[in-house]
Amino acid sequence: MKALVVGGTGPTGPFIVDGLIKRGYDVTIFHRGTHEIPEIPPEVEHIHGDPHFPETIEAALAGRSFDLAVVSYGRLRFLAKALEGRVGRFLSAGGWVGIRGCMEPDALSPAGLKCPVTEEAPVVESEEEHRVASKLTQAENAVFESHPEAAHFRYPNIYGPHQMGGGREWQIVRRILDERPYIVLADGGLSLCTHGYAANVAHATLLAVDQPEASAGQIYHCGDEEQLTMHQLVEAIAEAMNYEWEIVNMPSAIAHPARAYSEPTPHHQLMDLSKLKNQLGYKDVYPVKEALAKLIEWLVEHPPEPGHPSFPPPDYPSEDRLVAAYKESMERLAAIPWEGSTELVHPYAHPKKKDEETTGDHRNR
Repeated sequence: MKALVVGGTGPTGPFIVDGLIKRGYDVTIFHRGTHEIPEIPPEVEHIHGDPHFPETIEAALAGRSFDLAVVSYGRLRFLAKALEGRVGRFLSAGGWVGIRGCMEPDALSPAGLKCPVTEEAPVVESEEEHRVASKLTQAENAVFESHPEAAHFRYPNIYGPHQMGGGREWQIVRRILDERPYIVLADGGLSLCTHGYAANVAHATLLAVDQPEASAGQIYHCGDEEQLTMHQLVEAIAEAMNYEWEIVNMPSAIAHPARAYSEPTPHHQLMDLSKLKNQLGYKDVYPVKEALAKLIEWLVEHPPEPGHPSFPPPDYPSEDRLVAAYKESMERLAAIPWEGSTELVHPYAHPKKKDEETTGDHRNR
């Protein structure tokens, strides 16, 4: 059996390739060849070409056919069309930002997505509504137009080895390695956004390889079963690295340092995994704390190369000035007298004596 993996050298790629080899497939990966990774076994064939344009896709795959294709990179709508009639089974991966409200949560009323978000949630159909989000919907539609029995996975924010720039986890790990005394969080770091460890997301995809009938024609949300808030993530990473620091909570409008590792919106973006779990029996291969420990070890041994334009280095001097000014302003605010009550009182009566059951408790309730 022959399998084509489009991509293969990103976070999920090595796990998908390994899973296919273990299932008896001869695997070929189609990618640009701009970076190779040691996790890809030498017996895997490499096709180097650009998977973003019809002409370059056709040039790379001319005359080739496969029993299975797993497409997790490139322009999905062009790849789906190019592989029409040339693969026995088509699996694809995209994002979930095509769901209405993911890119513009304030456009909904009330603002923000419902939680959790199911696969049946409305999607953006037109470029007039949102150009980028509509492209995701167009790609999904193209998959099923060319491959009605396909399975499509809406990938979450992925963390793991070979994530571009190290991802949000590296932004936190780097601050610990630099021995920063604190880390800034926006709005308490309390929002939830679905993330998935690369091995877990790859496992979800491979479940469709094993269950072609159950997954035919389906769209699945995937990610870790347990989701951490940013506050919990910072605590978990610090604990794993045996490091103590202060968490400085700021309003998102001024929490500039947190933008390197926080979500772009304070609204929850929590995907529902029920369909994946119920139909395909998904369970995490690595629980989140174990996954983080493995990633931290990898990041310490393989720190991302500096200078990536999408991941500028931290500006610690500005961060120090911001934190100092914020703490000073908080001290001034705390000094303002407050005469109103701040006590939280349970609304139901709580008699302390038997006769209070009829006469009223100590609060005359």
